[in-house]
Amino acid sequence: MEISFTQREPLKEKPDQNSLVFGHEFTDHMFVMDYNEENGWHDARIVPYGPIELSPAAMVLHYAQEVFEGLKAYRKPDGSVQFFRPSENFARLNRSNERMCIPPIDPDDAMQALNELVKVDKDWVPDAPGTSLYVRPFVIATDPFIGVRPSHTYQFYIILSPVGSYYPRGLEPARMHIENRYARTVRGGTGEVKCGGNYAASLASQVKAHENGFEQTLWLDGNENKYIEEVGTSNFFFKADGKFYTPALVGTILPGITRKSVIELLKHWGEEVIEKRITIDEFVDLYHQGKIEEVFGTGTAAVISPIGELEYAGEKMVFNNGEIGPYSQKLYDSLFGMQSGHLPDEMGWMVPLDE
Repeated sequence: MEISFTQREPLKEKPDQNSLVFGHEFTDHMFVMDYNEENGWHDARIVPYGPIELSPAAMVLHYAQEVFEGLKAYRKPDGSVQFFRPSENFARLNRSNERMCIPPIDPDDAMQALNELVKVDKDWVPDAPGTSLYVRPFVIATDPFIGVRPSHTYQFYIILSPVGSYYPRGLEPARMHIENRYARTVRGGTGEVKCGGNYAASLASQVKAHENGFEQTLWLDGNENKYIEEVGTSNFFFKADGKFYTPALVGTILPGITRKSVIELLKHWGEEVIEKRITIDEFVDLYHQGKIEEVFGTGTAAVISPIGELEYAGEKMVFNNGEIGPYSQKLYDSLFGMQSGHLPDEMGWMVPLDE
């Protein structure tokens, strides 16, 4: 794939990497590629980061036909840069594309675009402890048409953002509310797809949680309101009676790449991981029996999110005295250690920037 390049002039001043706030700063350039039915995906280019010009009738604005991904690049101690399992992200992007009636993107082209963009903005990859370069690929429907059908034109973008911790309190265990009123998705919906509508649907619950002093929401299923699904930005795990549990992927839960990696890493360590549908009543019973040892979420943004407290039906459940559990810490240290190059990549997950 040929990629044209337009240099930004002048380059932006880089932020202090010791005080990065997640999702606020963006690099000098972005990748863009167009799609139409005559030419397919074409006109790949790296251009200065800036506003997108769209028709007010662009279908993404009215019918939410779009998908996105999230992955990271990391600065190793020797100064080189590497990605964490990027092929998994581009495979999931195409699964999302299929569900949202968006033309697939050649994974090799997507990887080339990522590689070339990060090479251009390599100086933006931070090296302060706990930092990384967040990568946001996304596809939007651009057809200027008012009517419900798949768009005939699209744009694929990749933007980059140097980031610190997703949660301001870092690995301090979070307090979460279990949602029993709103539904994020249902069977047959888009719960397993990374599209903006899923996150828009979660906002009312998130606002309610924040107003009541909680950091996030743990969702139950939308059909029966009894099965545990996922946290607003993470997949859900808990350790009980020496075993690890996570809700099974049944079409309503995002198949997280960090989720997949945690399962593989735990099994590599000889631990038992059970993927099954888990009711909130089963979880509460295990808590009352004193069997819940630790609870955590997994996701690209935060990697591991310890959960110290869950509130449900007026009851406050506290785990591991509200402190981070030993496996939550071990998983974070192992994953981030491999990602940042401070530990050997024992799983073969890291992909170096091709320079």
